[in-house]
Amino acid sequence: MEKSGLFQIGDIAKLFHLSVGTLRHYEKQGLLQPEYVDPETGYRYYSTRQFESLNTIRYLRVLDTPLDQIAEFLKNRDINRIQELLRQQKETVIRKRKELEIIERKIDNRLRQIEDAVSSELDVIRFVTYPARRITWIHNPLSLGSYLDLEVPIRQLEGRQKDALVFLGKIGVGISKDHLIARAYQKYDLVFMLLDREDEFEGDVEELPIETCVTLRFCGSHADAPDQYQKLAAFIDDHNLQIAGFSKEITMIDYGMTNDTDKFVTEIQIPIHPQ
Repeated sequence: MEKSGLFQIGDIAKLFHLSVGTLRHYEKQGLLQPEYVDPETGYRYYSTRQFESLNTIRYLRVLDTPLDQIAEFLKNRDINRIQELLRQQKETVIRKRKELEIIERKIDNRLRQIEDAVSSELDVIRFVTYPARRITWIHNPLSLGSYLDLEVPIRQLEGRQKDALVFLGKIGVGISKDHLIARAYQKYDLVFMLLDREDEFEGDVEELPIETCVTLRFCGSHADAPDQYQKLAAFIDDHNLQIAGFSKEITMIDYGMTNDTDKFVTEIQIPIHPQ
């Protein structure tokens, strides 16, 4: 075959700022067949008649249009079809943009949480009013010898969620109001997960009301918590406060972020009745 006026695959790759591998992939997917393939060398050649198709492919790929949809359009070119294809892709872009906005908010939430934990003032009891919070939990009495004892309850709590929701600052354990009053701090009554507004959770979710809590942050983890509960109990007694619900004990920094135990931060929140 006369090869004048034909372009080798490497030349086409340079002209259209594509890789040779991409052109071969387009061929494999049925989007763009070479004008001629030399039977002896296997070299592929393209003509200017294919430039328009390649331009169309490149443009639709910039719009992130799937290759199978591009192939279908190239086989059945039609004004109505290209309009439909672009509208579908616009809907896809809108959906992806919403998904990315949710991801961005989740990242911002985690960054604020980490920055808050790193800047914690430790061993200071404070009054903190928390806004309404979404929570899911399981009542599962347990003792914590190490952070590994939480792994099975966390998996049970997470259930069959399609997205990973577990992250430090969201998972915690709690002691019931009755056990707090009885100063029984060695066992926990529940494991819970605080949910961001953006989290989609398949299961029972409750919304905690606005709570005023006495809180304490300390360097350590759950194994160090009993002494901290004693401090909070003494503070509650000294100020004639009444416990209003279960505690929320949350590790803000632990092995999930660092191996340096001197940087661990855990927070205990005990809700109280307003004065």
